[in-house]
Amino acid sequence: MKVVKFGGSSLADAAHVEKVVQIVQADPDRKVVVTSAPGKRFAGDIKVTDLLIKYANATLAGDTDPKYVADIFTRYEEIGQGFNVPEAVLADIKAKLESLPKQSYPNDDYLMAAFKAHGERLNAELFAACLTQSGTKARFVDPKEAGILLSDDPNQASVLEETYDNLKKIKVGDEKLVFPGFFGFTKNGYIATFARGGSDITGSILARGLNATLYENFTDVDAIFAANPKIVDHPLPITKMTFREMRELSYAGFSVFNDEAIIPAIQGQVPINVKNTNNPDLPGTLIVPEKDVTPTRPVTGIAGSNRFAALYLHRYLLNKQVGFTLKILNILYKYGVSYEHMPSGIDDLTIIFDRNQLDTDTIHKMCADIQKTLNPDTLEWIDDYAIIMVVGEGMRAKIGTIENIIRPLAEHGIAVHMINQGASRISIMLGTRESDADDAVKYIYQHFFSNTKLRV
Repeated sequence: MKVVKFGGSSLADAAHVEKVVQIVQADPDRKVVVTSAPGKRFAGDIKVTDLLIKYANATLAGDTDPKYVADIFTRYEEIGQGFNVPEAVLADIKAKLESLPKQSYPNDDYLMAAFKAHGERLNAELFAACLTQSGTKARFVDPKEAGILLSDDPNQASVLEETYDNLKKIKVGDEKLVFPGFFGFTKNGYIATFARGGSDITGSILARGLNATLYENFTDVDAIFAANPKIVDHPLPITKMTFREMRELSYAGFSVFNDEAIIPAIQGQVPINVKNTNNPDLPGTLIVPEKDVTPTRPVTGIAGSNRFAALYLHRYLLNKQVGFTLKILNILYKYGVSYEHMPSGIDDLTIIFDRNQLDTDTIHKMCADIQKTLNPDTLEWIDDYAIIMVVGEGMRAKIGTIENIIRPLAEHGIAVHMINQGASRISIMLGTRESDADDAVKYIYQHFFSNTKLRV
């Protein structure tokens, strides 16, 4: 039995939904379908989720203009009419949209979560009807019915372990089961959503909970590539990679998954197949446990992300200062800031942050507090910072990988500010200036994957 998930771009309109219906019908093992909310139909279009956020903000501001419901409903109506779904289905979708402001919510955050979640909820209901109209028996499954329980954190919830016991009770028979992605319910019965990659997370949860043999994740790319195609022209597709490799690369910017989305599938040891909705017959990329991969080259993929910033401290005999790091961690805790990495030397320490969690005011206050408390000889905030991840299971058996990564950068005058090899020995992390990040990815890719000189 396969769990199959489709992203918003695959469900943007009736023409796209028709492709998805054909994909589901093409394989009888595709028993469980996870849907996202309708995405953009063309450049400049607005995703349904964004329309729902506007609707939620208008509701909070007391704006009752019916245009918000009309704009959202039009998207579902176009899809439904393309499949001649019963009017009762469309009427139910519109009624649910109109009733959202009338529901009771514990606070504004739960209201926002409920509004956002209805992009997926209504699309799953509609897709089940489209499948039925196309001759395939299908049933919409509400996350409350399935027992998908989440923590009491309305817009960045995490799944509770009880969910998997609840999912074991679901019987998968002849009909297709259609689940909405992105959300579940708290124990108090309120809708809560995942923070990022919500539909991917739902698919991963279902793959584990229903003991799927494969989790197929359909998107708009033919495969996962060894480097970002926006940086490297025609990079090699990755045919097979490990869960660990995917996690490491996702952390540094691989956009197919965020680094948390596939954890439930990993826990359940369910292989993942990333495929293209527009080219469903292509093999895509298979993501599997480590035991199922025999590396053929040292490096599997290279990723870079410029979402980072760094704080550099220099103080002589820093390594002799008892409690120095503890004092820093207490200051970070005071400002509610987590750090990503903290490489250090005898006199130097660099703290790397995810820049998305910091605003200018917090940076200034935090740095002032560190200067006052620790009195370092040098304190420098580096906003122009990027992380490059070079990942491959084959690194463990290959001597000289670090040298081969650094050499092409040195030859082209790219400075490396930090090097860190992961404990798993399958990844090497580099810190560079943000302005050098794309060039670094190109030159490293060229060294390991190509004999052709790249123009930068």
